[in-house]
Amino acid sequence: MPNLSVKGLLESLDHLSRNIGKWWYHSNLTRHAAEALLLSNGCDGSYLLRDSNERIGLYSLSVRAKDSVKHFHVEYTGYSFKFGFNEFSSLKDFVKHFANQPLIGSETGTLIVLKHPYPREVEEPSIYESVRVHTAMQTGRTEDDLVPTAPSLGTKEGYLTKQGGLVKTWKTRWFTLHRNELKYFKDQMSPEPIRILDLTECSAVQFDYSQERVNCFCLVFPFRTFYLCAKTGVEADEWIKILRWKLSQIRKQLDQREGTIRSRSFIFK
Repeated sequence: MPNLSVKGLLESLDHLSRNIGKWWYHSNLTRHAAEALLLSNGCDGSYLLRDSNERIGLYSLSVRAKDSVKHFHVEYTGYSFKFGFNEFSSLKDFVKHFANQPLIGSETGTLIVLKHPYPREVEEPSIYESVRVHTAMQTGRTEDDLVPTAPSLGTKEGYLTKQGGLVKTWKTRWFTLHRNELKYFKDQMSPEPIRILDLTECSAVQFDYSQERVNCFCLVFPFRTFYLCAKTGVEADEWIKILRWKLSQIRKQLDQREGTIRSRSFIFK
């Protein structure tokens, strides 16, 4: 990245905000909020641009796929915009590229057509409910008990080759990861999953070398170990990374709940 002054970058970013902000630039929208927004109200091919929290001049393009949200880097150098294999010398050319509905794909092999820019401003009715009942369901609690919690979305989808449970043959299945559920389908177009795996029951995710297959990893459950293979090492690493992250979040939430229970039991002893 060229050695530009922070002032120059901020002026350029302000120009970006004023020119596409009214359309689909969501500035400081978080990754979690972007996923929640696109999953709940977007459709296949919906997308938005937001600031990356890594550094100034780096953006994230969040894109809704069939059952997940994917994130891609967009870099502004101060002179041009870099996205994918392309570089655009002006903001006008960058926006025009999206107007022509680009087709993009990642390591999963999933292709997405960017068709629907998600607007930053969406009109909603100004309707409020009147409070008719208002009471407390607990007593004796303080602000320390008011701990905001929400499960991370952390979505991912793609084809993986899975070993059968009884018959040890390998078949390609479509996998989707959403919240704490890993589902697999016969193929991408199947409406109902073959099985849903609850990751709160999973004890480990790790690379596997016992099956004499490359790019293989396994998920360890009390009732069975699932063996999966990706097409590339990069894709296998991405699956392992996000699944391990999911398990760490699950354990963190369990530790928080246990800590809250212990503190309450200490108070009432």
